[in-house]
Amino acid sequence: MTTQMRASDEDRARVVERLNEAVGKGLLTLPEAEERIAAAYAARFLDDLPPLTADLPDPTPPPRPEPAPGRRRGPGLDPRVLVVVAALTGIVVLSHGFAFPLIVLAVVALKFGARRGGWGGRDWGHSARM
Repeated sequence: MTTQMRASDEDRARVVERLNEAVGKGLLTLPEAEERIAAAYAARFLDDLPPLTADLPDPTPPPRPEPAPGRRRGPGLDPRVLVVVAALTGIVVLSHGFAFPLIVLAVVALKFGARRGGWGGRDWGHSARM
């Protein structure tokens, strides 16, 4: 009676996937891979699987992108929402003869949209400040 753990289909499939990736990267030739894949599918115990990939480099996860330097921003509002609010406010304000709040809202909307990279990716001259 052995104390070894039996290999599952999932364990074998992981090893075969790694071997196929090694062929794709040029680390193994097709005959080498075929031989190792056959051995992986024939493996009865978990101890039989590691030697099949022992000479391959460890699989590395894809690199995570570094966060951009500067202050962290939340999701914020869509600049188009600010434009609509500014337009509606402008209609109300202009009907009463006050233009200053409309100008302030328009400037805020333009700056906010430019800083978020909104409106088709145009930076409006503010791409350096984030």
